[in-house]
This record gives sequence, C-alpha cells and structure tokens, in this order.
Amino acid sequence: MGELVKVVDSLENKISKLLHKLELLQQSNIKLVSELDHLKQDKVEVSNSVSVWEERYNSLKLANTMLGSTTDKTEAKLKINTLIRELDHCIAQLAE
Repeated sequence: MGELVKVVDSLENKISKLLHKLELLQQSNIKLVSELDHLKQDKVEVSNSVSVWEERYNSLKLANTMLGSTTDKTEAKLKINTLIRELDHCIAQLAE
C-alpha cells in the first residue's frame, strides 16, 4: 500500500511539473506570436518604404535623363513613349 502512495505522489508531482511547463510554454507562445505580428507589421512598413524610394529613384532618374544626361536617353524615350501610350489609352476611354 505504501508503494502505491509513492507512485501516486510521484505521478502527482510529475503532473504538476508538466502543468507548470505547459503554462510557461503557453506564455512563451503568446510572446512569440506577438513578436511575429510586430515583425510582420515592420516588414510591411519597410516594404512600403522601399516602394516609395524606388518610385522616387525612378522619377529622379527620369528627370536627370530629361535634363540632358546622355547615359539613359533611350530609357527616357521608352518611358516617354509609355506615358504617351497610357495617355492615349485614357483619352480613348474618355471618348467612349
């Protein structure tokens, strides 16, 4: 009988330790989920910032080309042609 009590006490002790570990792991999981959400938000913000800077860079590059820079004249011509096509498309849609 005494041995059965020892086994039950040992099981209770192990269950108590497991429950404590479970609680710690759940708290850790909550912290990690929160950190993941924060990092995802940061990633979106950085991605948006990169897009804005890419747009600014392309605009600056086009402006430099139009000011007489000889390095990207063909690129400027292509960009102007693209803009003209877009304008023509918009005009055609308005005419309908």
